[in-house]
Amino acid sequence: MPCFQSSSQINDIIANLPSVDAQTQNKATSRQAELTKPPGSLGRLEEIAIWMAGWQRRDRPAIEHGQCLIFAGNHGVVAQGISPFPAEVTAQMVANFANGGAAINQLCDLANLKLDVIPLELDQPTNDLSLGPAMNEGETIAAMNIGADALDNHCDYLIVGEMGIGNTTAAAALCLGQFGADATGWVGPGTGLDDDGVKHKAKVIEAALAAQSPVAQHPVALLAAFGGRELAAIAGAVLAARMRSIPVMLDGFISTAAAATLTADKKLGVLDHAMISHLSGEPGHSRLAVALRKQPLVDLRMRLGEASGGAVASLLVRAACATHNGMATFTEAGVSGG
Repeated sequence: MPCFQSSSQINDIIANLPSVDAQTQNKATSRQAELTKPPGSLGRLEEIAIWMAGWQRRDRPAIEHGQCLIFAGNHGVVAQGISPFPAEVTAQMVANFANGGAAINQLCDLANLKLDVIPLELDQPTNDLSLGPAMNEGETIAAMNIGADALDNHCDYLIVGEMGIGNTTAAAALCLGQFGADATGWVGPGTGLDDDGVKHKAKVIEAALAAQSPVAQHPVALLAAFGGRELAAIAGAVLAARMRSIPVMLDGFISTAAAATLTADKKLGVLDHAMISHLSGEPGHSRLAVALRKQPLVDLRMRLGEASGGAVASLLVRAACATHNGMATFTEAGVSGG
């Protein structure tokens, strides 16, 4: 039976999600205070270790079966001239992933993460979101189920990414539809637009809002109106991970926007199991992080997508777990505490 069956059933799932293991999290916090270092001196590595422990429900958190999921999809809105690259590049990049030639292949090897790339009907772009809904409810839920089904049975840590020409436009439209403000604050250059191109993209997004408002504040409604198959799949994977208490590292603007739909109607706690890996070079990402009340781990001026920032941040997660698990306590080391 599919994990997700209807909008109302997804509502019920969101209302009954498992919480962090507070007891294990408290143990991890206490252990951090006992390790041979001044309190807080490892900065956000301490936060990461405590977060991992609470969601993995383990005193000694670790990435043993880490998985990177990249979902690929095409978008009808590309017909509006919102990208300097044609839609054919999506399939070409999927082939590049399969051949091991992309940045994410090298980064997953380095971070020891299993990489799975899932293309979603690349020969069938979504509808042009500037004219009407990108997908219907059935298509959206089907894509969410593809995302949920992609999680390995033994996955204990997940990063998510995407590939899809035109999907920065979809991500910006999702943010405008969910969080409001002005279109110009959400759009950016994507794969290389100039200033005029960015202004045109903002107008396209404004047209989408005008054509479809009001859109219900529900994950399926938002994704159907403004998203894409790969964005819905990311949302499905992130929600399925929460159902299994798997910590998630989000990538940049696009994957964060997709996951953010799960917090519709101000349910920010739905993403308590997720961190934002890095601050994307896409201007809307900083605004989105603030809206979600999350602080990206690093700012490397990256804006590649394809889970690249999530893979880099996974090295920090491994560092956080290694120090948390391997350091001696003051008592064990015979060192006087402060």
